Amino acid sequence: MNVYTSEKIRNVVLLGHGGCGKTTLVEAMAYSTGITKRQGRIEEGNTISDYDKEEVKRLFSISTTVVPIIWEDIKINILDTPGYFDFVGEVEEAMTAADAAVIVVSAKSGVEVGTKKAWDCCEKHNLPRMFFVTDMDDDNASYRKVVEELTELYGKKIAPFHIPIRENEKFVGFVNVVKMGGRRFTTLGKYEECSIPDYSMENLNKFRETLLEAVAETSEELMDKYFNGEEFTQDEISLALRNNVIDGSVVPVLMGSGLNAQGPVMLLQAIEKYFPAPNKSEIKGLNTKTNQPFEANYNESLPMTARVFKTIADPFIGKFSLIKVCSGILKSDSNIYNAEKDTEEKLSRLYVLRGKEQIEVSELHAGDIGAIGKLSNTVTGDTLSTKAVPVEYDKHEMPKPYTYQRFMTKNKGDDDKVSQALSKLMDEDLTLKVVNDKENRQTLLYGIGEQQLEITVSKLQSKYKVEIETMKPKVPFRETLKKKVRIQGKYKKQSGGHGQYGDVHIEFEPSGDLEKPYVFEEKVFGGAVPKNYFPAVEKGIAECVLKGPVAGYPVVGLKATLVDGSYHPVDSSEMAFKMATIQAFKQGFMSASPVLLEPIVSLKVVVPDKFTGDVMGDLNKRRGRVLGMNPLHHGGKQEIVADIPLSEMYGYSTDLRSMTGGAGDFSYEFNRYEQAPSDVQQRVIEESAKNGENE
Repeated sequence: MNVYTSEKIRNVVLLGHGGCGKTTLVEAMAYSTGITKRQGRIEEGNTISDYDKEEVKRLFSISTTVVPIIWEDIKINILDTPGYFDFVGEVEEAMTAADAAVIVVSAKSGVEVGTKKAWDCCEKHNLPRMFFVTDMDDDNASYRKVVEELTELYGKKIAPFHIPIRENEKFVGFVNVVKMGGRRFTTLGKYEECSIPDYSMENLNKFRETLLEAVAETSEELMDKYFNGEEFTQDEISLALRNNVIDGSVVPVLMGSGLNAQGPVMLLQAIEKYFPAPNKSEIKGLNTKTNQPFEANYNESLPMTARVFKTIADPFIGKFSLIKVCSGILKSDSNIYNAEKDTEEKLSRLYVLRGKEQIEVSELHAGDIGAIGKLSNTVTGDTLSTKAVPVEYDKHEMPKPYTYQRFMTKNKGDDDKVSQALSKLMDEDLTLKVVNDKENRQTLLYGIGEQQLEITVSKLQSKYKVEIETMKPKVPFRETLKKKVRIQGKYKKQSGGHGQYGDVHIEFEPSGDLEKPYVFEEKVFGGAVPKNYFPAVEKGIAECVLKGPVAGYPVVGLKATLVDGSYHPVDSSEMAFKMATIQAFKQGFMSASPVLLEPIVSLKVVVPDKFTGDVMGDLNKRRGRVLGMNPLHHGGKQEIVADIPLSEMYGYSTDLRSMTGGAGDFSYEFNRYEQAPSDVQQRVIEESAKNGENE
């Protein structure tokens, strides 16, 4: 592959709802530009982007794939992202490497939740964007409806650059609104000029007027020309539109059919013409040697810096760090330095990935995207630079996972293999997390949603040949007591020679502090228990609070005061006093009105206005207390704030999705412990007894 300089590069992320046709569109572009001799199909499992076994099996994208497409003398790095919401981490990674976005909409399904999420994502990252309406070959396709829905949502920014031409109810071409010319599709995604059908004129004039208004607003000179009724030149229109698209005030709408490779050529032309080269954007890091800002801005003449935006850790193709060069030129024999890890490595090879195909290149210029194999200490988010000018870029924030399941290794000896395989999957997907919950003796796997966790289990089996079982996690309840009691604990054992003797009188009562397991005091008079046995008594309590007698959960909020006791000058020992304390604890705790406390989390749910009633009704069913609602300034959404027991959050991501069609998002954090209702306590105690956890 040739070397491309910054102005000859476009980095474009493909976004859209799951199943809207992104991967099919990439295939159409690859086929139209001669990369493939035959267009791959998702059903046949032979597409460039979806090469992973799980993607082939499930017929949808799971990871972001880079597909470089050469159009004339321009290299367009297409980042094909998954549309399903569980894989939002993959989308976020792609956004950090892209300079512009194409949002794909199916003319059959229209604007979907994923379309709106894609727009919000572009707003967040401040990316120029255009829409590509695909599936125009479908009998139920309605381009007009899509344009109307987009205009209703985003107003005057929406500018249709195309109008469909149909003959005998078949999609055969389009009218180019910018150039006022008809185009008829021929072969391989190409087209020839044709006349504009009469029935298109009404729409054409309307769309053309919108375009000219947008052009007029770019400068006073053009505004005067517009009001004086003068015609704009083609160059004036193109330049003004390019500036408008780059600053986001105009969002073009194009169309085609990915399946029939109709339209990818116009899309590639539009990407080259209207989207910015990387060197038109700004990027700033920190020179860690001088502590001064490093303004990279994709300038080729500066020292080399690159950012790792994604990691592939595949047992078959090895580990690759996907990078975007932020300044300078990265050569295949460079020494690269990771300032954060303080490690230097010599490169032996530099690649451009096209799906799973590895193409070796000699160098990559600022703004380009490539891959480095087998970097030992480098992870996603790290910066690579030279040792002479060490630079670090800010790490991007990844979506936080809130859905979790407990898991266990199926085969006893596989624990190490499972943990190594999971750590590779977590290198690839930063929204996966493993938490070892020692207190409840369980290991938890966190992700964005249940589908992602299910695919992780499947990947462990297919890629790494290890199996895990997932199950409902144990909720971290706590045990505490409600009243004050005084109990004697006596431990007495006589066997030939020395015996064992320990006798304690302890008062147990609530300490009032649920943050601490226990408070220990002694008020022993006249040496009834010698001082040197006090630590043994406290040790007994410290052991007991780890696993309470009600249901085997940790004890909190306990105050234990040693008030009296007796000892034997020969038979007493630390062990005897510890055992006496343990006896007193079990008896005392159970007679001091013990209760279970459940964790309460503060939940925030963001949903479009129309779903607030359903969501609040569901929260009430889950024993949640809605504390209030805050209207959000964009997109007609509400943030619902509620307190809810953690035990009621299991499966919430799936339920919220089905209630809101995927439009709802939620987050929560631990707030406090509260006494659980008696029916919940009863259920938990019974479950623990069944599992033998409160013995």
